[in-house]
Amino acid sequence: MKPTGRLHLVADVRDLQIVDCDGTYCGIADDLAFEGGPGGRLKLAAILVGPGTYYGRLPRWLAWLATRIAGDAVVRLPWKEIETIGSVVRLKRSAAEVGLGAADRRAAALLPKFGGLDASL
Repeated sequence: MKPTGRLHLVADVRDLQIVDCDGTYCGIADDLAFEGGPGGRLKLAAILVGPGTYYGRLPRWLAWLATRIAGDAVVRLPWKEIETIGSVVRLKRSAAEVGLGAADRRAAALLPKFGGLDASL
């Protein structure tokens, strides 16, 4: 589905994996940002991605731990960067071009490798 059709935002977008134009998984749609004012029409402006979005969704102690491991960055992914929405959110450009992946790389560097498995998997 193109991102211009009807969506049930919470059910159809939030918590979906994000895949860039190269097929690389690069995050999860953690939250949504809207534009518009009181009494006006709301417009979906961006998908918010990153550990900085955890504060409102996790218990305080767990959000604190997550930010110690992954940081507190939030990437604002403009709606115009979305190619399609289906079982994943597919981007028009690469993760690096839109600023995604830094928190995942930071967390992978901090976590140990267990039993030959790479923590970045």
